[in-house]
Amino acid sequence: MKTETYTSKPEGRIPNSRFPLLIHRGAIPGGGTGAVKARFRENGWQNNWEYPGVYEYAHFHSTTHECLGCAAGWMEFSLSVEGWTKVRIEAGDVIVMPAGVSHEMVARSDDIMMVGGYPDGRDWDNIQEAYLSDADFRAAAKRIMMLPIPPKDPATGAPLHQWHDAPSSVDGGWNDFRDGLDASG
Repeated sequence: MKTETYTSKPEGRIPNSRFPLLIHRGAIPGGGTGAVKARFRENGWQNNWEYPGVYEYAHFHSTTHECLGCAAGWMEFSLSVEGWTKVRIEAGDVIVMPAGVSHEMVARSDDIMMVGGYPDGRDWDNIQEAYLSDADFRAAAKRIMMLPIPPKDPATGAPLHQWHDAPSSVDGGWNDFRDGLDASG
């Protein structure tokens, strides 16, 4: 299994995250809805769903981190990491997405099937940058910064070392962002 990492910083009213987005290539060989759900649940990522893709508009979550497993087919994402990056995933690949990272489906195969999950079965929200007031953005960013690091990676079951090793908000250049939130309410 190969793991790719993508970094992000705040961009407009997209908070993004100090934690890297991870893509585990071939994490669940062959994919399959049952196999993907079982792996996520085994590692504490519940409140699972299955759907032929994800939303076709940019959105992010402020109440939870998210994992997305490709159970069948392929899908192309546009992600608010490293200055908006397009990434293609295929059956067996798993994305571990920190809260605040905006994502949307931009292309897919006819047989696409995705499975989602959330650490400890948290409930998710659906936020679009264009519809956020300043106050709503500040509230969403504060919720994101308060979320704990999940105990296990949904694909590997190991601790999320890449997140534990991420720079603090001060070291990672997030200090100005945090100070802006504190100053505005």
